[in-house]
Amino acid sequence: MNGPRPHAFQPPQGDLAVLAGSANPQLSQKVADALGVELTPCEAHYFSEGNVFVRVLENVRGRDCYIIQGTHQPVNDNFMELLFWIDALKRASASQITAVVPFFSYAKGDKKDEPRVSIRARVCADAIEAAGAHRCLMMDLHTPQIQGFFEVPVDHLYARYVLCDHIRDQGINNLVVCSPDVGFAKGASAYANYLGVPVVIGNKTRRDHSERAEVLEVIGDVRGKNVLIVDDFTISGGTLISMADVLVARGANDIYAAVSHGVLSKGVPARIAASRIKKLFITDTIEPQQDPLPPNIEVVSVARLFAEAIQSIHDRTSVSQLFPDRELG
Repeated sequence: MNGPRPHAFQPPQGDLAVLAGSANPQLSQKVADALGVELTPCEAHYFSEGNVFVRVLENVRGRDCYIIQGTHQPVNDNFMELLFWIDALKRASASQITAVVPFFSYAKGDKKDEPRVSIRARVCADAIEAAGAHRCLMMDLHTPQIQGFFEVPVDHLYARYVLCDHIRDQGINNLVVCSPDVGFAKGASAYANYLGVPVVIGNKTRRDHSERAEVLEVIGDVRGKNVLIVDDFTISGGTLISMADVLVARGANDIYAAVSHGVLSKGVPARIAASRIKKLFITDTIEPQQDPLPPNIEVVSVARLFAEAIQSIHDRTSVSQLFPDRELG
């Protein structure tokens, strides 16, 4: 029988293509390895005056593309690069473009809490959509309602599962989870439920934009306990260090901490090293760190979780199945 030769089955969204922006090359390689694919060749070049040029070096027409590009320091450069990657893929006729943003820095600008200020997260969401992203994949947004800033679907990953599994392996007994403030109480409760331990809450206040926080009190009993402080990110380390001091003053034993995003400004790792924190666990959503990490800061990779989420999106299966206690999220 004559006629066109049948083609091998192709998913309706096209072959999988994973690209690494300049913000997360190591994480991107780990994600590709976990997926069992090669990174799609691409390049980003920064000119002397600050302009960035991006180029995809392989045909992506009709393919299901995932550009991995966080927006950590330098925040604005990385964000603009993300927009240019999305635009490049759109103009290269990609079938679907997913912006994989391990750390969405501007998520902190989620509300108009002072007169005449910008809701920065909403502006960034609009820009990502305008550039041509069909969906986003992000980890531990500062507030989950930021997903509602986007018209396109946003898949929200939680690092706590990976961090908790690693913490379990440490064999820490008599453990209590501590939220540094009321704002992260629900997140801390999710950690505590997953670990099967009690939770206590700190009372923290910020008086200005100096990134310095004052811990006033702890709600709950920590005497004779080992305590795990949890939060979504730390920049100056001030909250974690102050919280650790208060917990020790309240009779706690060893102090641990776990945060999804170790932003860690310059000089902060040294302050963590000199603090009462026995071990700080962070993920690899941010790279490279500005300073070398001391022995009491340990990086736990979330590459496999991102790879599983990408595979679920590509296969059109549920991303929420990756989370055993998703109703707590």
